[in-house]
Amino acid sequence: MRVIGVDEAGRGSVFGPLVIAGVSIDNAIDLKALGVKDSKKLSPKKRETLFSQLSEINGIEMIVKELKPSLIDRYVLNGQKHMKLNYLEAKFMSLIISSLHGELAVVDAADTSERLFASQISSFLKRKVMLISSHHADDIYPVVSAASIIAKVNRDKMIRNIQAVYGKIGSGYPSDPLTREYLRENIGSINKMPFVRRSWKTLKRVLE
Repeated sequence: MRVIGVDEAGRGSVFGPLVIAGVSIDNAIDLKALGVKDSKKLSPKKRETLFSQLSEINGIEMIVKELKPSLIDRYVLNGQKHMKLNYLEAKFMSLIISSLHGELAVVDAADTSERLFASQISSFLKRKVMLISSHHADDIYPVVSAASIIAKVNRDKMIRNIQAVYGKIGSGYPSDPLTREYLRENIGSINKMPFVRRSWKTLKRVLE
């Protein structure tokens, strides 16, 4: 049986895209033996190594979707209740699942309600598939851990590309002092920066 794992990277960041990755693999392949685990528990170097190893697995399928800040802002600012960021993620996760081969799909639930998130994904699916929506799926299910690594490695590359143009923006997360400092120092140029999520509360606090 082939199993699909889906996870994202960059959900809470004020800078850069939210990246969603999906992976489809034969369930018999032992991802744990490869060293796959939640990307947050791995060093950048280890993530890069595992990404290369995953790419070389015979028959593996990978899909990566980039949700740009402008798209995120549109849903966060204008979406009705239950049709904001979680809804947007569910939409893209369903697209990824529908595009991959596999009878079972496991996703890291973005909503506080695992059931609601599963329902949203199911409403968009273009084919029948068993679906598991679980909190901390990237820590529980190796196939979702693999997806989290793929998403994180791809997002890190995107952040490096932004830094090459705009300078040291930090990690992009509100908890990062370098990110907050960059926002404060460049507050007058925010509207010219396409990598900034203008709907984020972090930005609003700095503006105030």
